[in-house]
Amino acid sequence: MDLERSPLARPFPDAPPITGATPHIARAGYKDWGRCDLTYVELAEGTAVAGVFTKNVCCSSEVELGREQVMHGKARALVVNAGNSNAFTGYRGREAVEQIMVQVAEHLGCAPGEVFVSSTGVIGVPLPKDKAREGVKNALSAAECTWEDAALTIGTTDTFAKGASASAMIGDTKVQLVGIVKGSGMIAPDMATMLGYIFTDAAVAPAFLQQLLSAASDATFNCITVDSDTSTSDTVLAFATGKAGNSALSSFDDPGADAFAAALNDVCRQLAHLVVRDGEGAQKFVAVKVSGAVSDESARKVGLAVANSPLVKTAIAGEDANWGRVVMAVGKAGEPADRDTLSIGFGGIWAARDGLPLADYDEAPVAAHLKGQDISIEVDLGLGEGRATVWTCDLTHGYISINADYRS
Repeated sequence: MDLERSPLARPFPDAPPITGATPHIARAGYKDWGRCDLTYVELAEGTAVAGVFTKNVCCSSEVELGREQVMHGKARALVVNAGNSNAFTGYRGREAVEQIMVQVAEHLGCAPGEVFVSSTGVIGVPLPKDKAREGVKNALSAAECTWEDAALTIGTTDTFAKGASASAMIGDTKVQLVGIVKGSGMIAPDMATMLGYIFTDAAVAPAFLQQLLSAASDATFNCITVDSDTSTSDTVLAFATGKAGNSALSSFDDPGADAFAAALNDVCRQLAHLVVRDGEGAQKFVAVKVSGAVSDESARKVGLAVANSPLVKTAIAGEDANWGRVVMAVGKAGEPADRDTLSIGFGGIWAARDGLPLADYDEAPVAAHLKGQDISIEVDLGLGEGRATVWTCDLTHGYISINADYRS
């Protein structure tokens, strides 16, 4: 399936190397495509790891094992398979994952539990052990590649490589962070997004890294949606190699902890936005800004109700300022809302305030705003101080075409 590059695509950043994290790619041939589809990242001894995973109860063996492994806080390698999610495949799927873990562990001389595996693609087909074995073998002897190469390799229906970078000062030491992500459809994260990986040379204690990643995910990956579907494979992992030489961070009391947390949040936000910008068939990037809610969490739920509404998303695709559809979505969210205090706007221009259409509302500037690529919808509930921003895309014929033809 040949896909045109998303009109909302962004160029891959100039991502620096991360000391202690070395990416490689190879071809396993999971699908009939002429490109690499297996990514291997070798990690230095002592690398700390944290992770967030899907809450989809029909998750893959990779997710089940990853949840167990991340509790130990140590990692030596990451393997990502593209083209086959290995989900809903029973014991055969688990055996394939364990085979990869053992194969890499024997190469590195580490415990199998320090090898993290992710897979993405078609559900219900066991990962072929022979292809996986050969692909891993090729990856273990492959030359080091760029982060952009790795980002391209983990993709499935992605139309561009997605990456982000940031830096922070911890005392007198500059630390680097690089992240890559894949995701285009089946995006309504529940503790993660499709597949995302963040690498840093900072020294961070595993428990604190987990605290930071969970908080960053809640504010970024858990605030995006393309189609309201939560994947069986959703995973975000963060790896801290400790090779920068900074004093290890273990709490917010440590100097530089705030700066590192901000950098991690920045990388997660960039990656989350890129997933939405590559939403299947997307033509517009939409920010739903909710204020006046009874709590921040309530605001997020209202925002997701608007962002997941097919009627709202198709109106945006048609460049129609149909604010009544936004009212409908707010009302069905199941959160506190009052018709008589509700205000709706587009692009900073209010169409309705306090439950009534504005008498002097001029739709012309709103229509002009909706013709652009970056759209904002404002919702003020008028009930409290809670606020949140949720990001989504429009819903076009392209989404139907891609997903109707996904397995062919």
